[in-house]
Amino acid sequence: MSASRTICIVDDDEAVRDSLEVLFDAEGFTVATFASARDFLAAGPARAGCLVTDLRMPEMNGLELLAALAERPDAPPVIMITGHGDVPMAVRAMKLGAADFIEKPFDPQLLVARVRETLRAAGPAEAGAAALRAKIERRLELLTPREREVLEQLVAGRSNKAIGLELDISPRTVEIHRARVMEKMAVDSLAALVRLALAAGIDPGATRDFDT
Repeated sequence: MSASRTICIVDDDEAVRDSLEVLFDAEGFTVATFASARDFLAAGPARAGCLVTDLRMPEMNGLELLAALAERPDAPPVIMITGHGDVPMAVRAMKLGAADFIEKPFDPQLLVARVRETLRAAGPAEAGAAALRAKIERRLELLTPREREVLEQLVAGRSNKAIGLELDISPRTVEIHRARVMEKMAVDSLAALVRLALAAGIDPGATRDFDT
């Protein structure tokens, strides 16, 4: 099996590593697992076609791993696994170069699908940047001014609670606007929404609010 099909799993939880290894092995991938980010870096990122890593780990967390990979020319695309309360940090991770993030608990087949999409996107058949941006701009035009504000706050890495305080609306109202934004932008995850916004040049800058 070629390196481009090797999935590297980094997680300090042995049970999680084992279950993901079984999952990807059944899908025909070569799998390598690591108990820590440092173990993965020592083994050589060049062996990975895609890296799946937990965000919160001892010694070196997912954000620190991304920063270390940014210094290496052989860095693979990274999918971050995150708890619900870590979503603002996961948005920050995408700004640091993560290809995607998935919230726990997740459907295992969803993770497999995201890995396949990431591998395809890393290949030579990527859509033209100009065409992609034009498509995103058409979707952005469907947003109301308030929905655009909520989108910008999400891309800034703010939690629903922080967005509500900033815009003087309730967290529930933020949830409603967020759902409408995702519908109009034709995405099914916050990660996909952030990816489209960044591709369109929407980046209000990271905030220090990383709590829900």
